[in-house]
Amino acid sequence: MKKPPQTPYKLWGGRFEKGASAQLEAFSRSLDFDYRLAAADIQGTKAYVRALQSARILNRKEAALALRGLDALAQELSSAKPEFFHPAAEEDVHTFILARLRERIGELADKLHTGRSRNEQVALDFRLWLKEAVRSTQSALRQLLTVLVEAAEKHPSVLLPGYTHLRRAQPVLWSHYLLAYFEMFRRDYHRLEICFASADVMPLGSGALAGSGLAFDRPKLAKELAFSQISRNSLDAVSDRDFALEFLFAASVCFLHLSRFAEDWILHSSEEFGFLELGEEVSTGSSLMPQKKNPDSLELIRGKTGRVLGSLVSLATTLKGLPLAYNRDLQEDKEPVFDAAAQLSAALSMAAQVVRTAALHPETMKKAATDGWLCATDLAEFLAERGVPFHQAHRIVGKLVLDSVQAGKQPQDCSLKDLKRYSPYFDKTCMPVLSPEFGVVRRDVPGGTAPSRVREALREARTWLKSI
Repeated sequence: MKKPPQTPYKLWGGRFEKGASAQLEAFSRSLDFDYRLAAADIQGTKAYVRALQSARILNRKEAALALRGLDALAQELSSAKPEFFHPAAEEDVHTFILARLRERIGELADKLHTGRSRNEQVALDFRLWLKEAVRSTQSALRQLLTVLVEAAEKHPSVLLPGYTHLRRAQPVLWSHYLLAYFEMFRRDYHRLEICFASADVMPLGSGALAGSGLAFDRPKLAKELAFSQISRNSLDAVSDRDFALEFLFAASVCFLHLSRFAEDWILHSSEEFGFLELGEEVSTGSSLMPQKKNPDSLELIRGKTGRVLGSLVSLATTLKGLPLAYNRDLQEDKEPVFDAAAQLSAALSMAAQVVRTAALHPETMKKAATDGWLCATDLAEFLAERGVPFHQAHRIVGKLVLDSVQAGKQPQDCSLKDLKRYSPYFDKTCMPVLSPEFGVVRRDVPGGTAPSRVREALREARTWLKSI
């Protein structure tokens, strides 16, 4: 592929006697990162060529030549690597595209900026790029959601302790636990759908800030570029970056969920918990200690969360004090979004592989759910159902637990005679309550961990996955 020439192409300069300093040229250059918008820029320029033809700025022959040149350029750049753009002398992707087009179609390329500002151009390109990024991220999310459902269906009866304050609380089904993360990531999917709608507004026709001086059909342009609506105010259109901020917020929340998942599984796969073992595909070793199997995949997910949160704060800080309309500060909007999109897609794919390759240790999980008086709430509710005020029942069972812990007794060590010492309301029907299976089955409400409710939730999850 031919390297771009070193002579810069400028969209301005007549008002200046001297050119910008080399220092400013280097300081303001954005091509090193906004080259990612090249395909979107060509797509928008093709639509604008047709608009210029309808406005009689271009004749049919000129429009056809420009479109052929843009198609050829799009084909050339489709296989271009980032290094291809680095030697170019142009300051940004917009001037880069026009410069390369000028090599193909001559001075006709200079006509294509008629009535168009880079302010609206970058807003258009960024929205086109982000819409595609949202769909790509949703695709990665769908993979993770699917893997979570598959893992839940694979082990429908496995028990583990649920935790509050990182202390064993009540037994739950492993499948119920996985569906908790399914719900988190489902919300992320919906949040991204809202981001897509925010980006799905076409700004082209806004000019630099006051609107275009050419009377072309903006709704027709929006339809051609697959936008559902046009911007309603030109000042807002060129300076609005809410769609980028919303994407960074959605990415940050999704990373928070990924980080919580990573923290859980780092703990659960440790020797101290032993609930599961991570696959070798997602683990690494130690350069010094031969026995180590480190959860680097999960630690990196957890670590990258701060990076994306920082991107959200970065853009919010950039936007907070900007007057209307466009300001060059907005050049700082793209790198945080580009990076967040790349990191999120990679982390989602990594998390899916972690779930897919993990091996459970069901007996260890069940033992943890059996030991430690996780049945205490069920015993208190047993008494409450027989007329004992709950706060009294709570104190009765609390004393039972205290005495048992001091004596080193687990629930399975207790006889009916032991229980009756604490309340005459205990009878033989309370003995099954001491098992974790009883506590799970008892939680038979919508959203609960009872097997029948979890089966319902899995069916609903499958149905929803098929619908997206």
